[in-house]
Amino acid sequence: MMATALPCALTIAGSDSGGGAGIQADIKTFAAHGVHGLSAIAALTAQNTRGVRAVHVPPVEFLRAQIDACCEDFPIGAVKIGMLASAAVIHAVADALEHWRPRWVVLDPVMVATSGARLLDADALAALRERLLPLASLITPNIPEAEALLGHPIPDADAADAALDELLAQGVPAVLLKGGHLPGEGAMVDRYADTSGSTRFTHPRLDVHPHGTGCTLAAAIAANLCQGATLLKAAAAATDYVHGALRNSWRPGQSKLAVLDPFWQHRS
Repeated sequence: MMATALPCALTIAGSDSGGGAGIQADIKTFAAHGVHGLSAIAALTAQNTRGVRAVHVPPVEFLRAQIDACCEDFPIGAVKIGMLASAAVIHAVADALEHWRPRWVVLDPVMVATSGARLLDADALAALRERLLPLASLITPNIPEAEALLGHPIPDADAADAALDELLAQGVPAVLLKGGHLPGEGAMVDRYADTSGSTRFTHPRLDVHPHGTGCTLAAAIAANLCQGATLLKAAAAATDYVHGALRNSWRPGQSKLAVLDPFWQHRS
């Protein structure tokens, strides 16, 4: 007897050999939400909780073949996009999205490493702005990534509020601006805005050094959209889910870096 068909979500991102972020985090998050996960690997990394040792970017023709293979066979409810290493990769993904036109596209514009180092050069950043932002249903930048997109600092909460309107003005229907990088103590505030207005999602700040938080958040939003949620409800539920995954995180490696528990709700 066949099981009831699950909705499908596609992640286009990098592979994390340590299992805490990227494709691996996305697939686990999809599964935790009752969604069948598909993947197109845009980069392979040799990494663990101590750092990245090597990166291999497959030819863009192979990346496109992966996307086409998924899109031509599965009913994809949403696409989640993570780390794309170059302008050529970004153009290849944009070409595929323009061809297949998925209903929902959640873009996590990964461009700044945890160390603060810029991961995208000027050509890649321009390609992301020009090709992917117009195709996104929702973008989920953190503060450094929003600063790169806007070209100016976001030093405080007032500037973060103003940044929402600036990001919407770049042509995306909705923005979830992650607040973990804002200075200060107290609650952690994620800011959401779309053409109907704005709201805040507030959670207690945890003393955790996490890995894969942004990947997990964007994947959870995509999974919620597959299940029929609106953008606002998908984002709200995803922030609650990530807070729980952080609260139940653990340190599987030998560094202080914690990995989120994507199945925490099933263990409660």
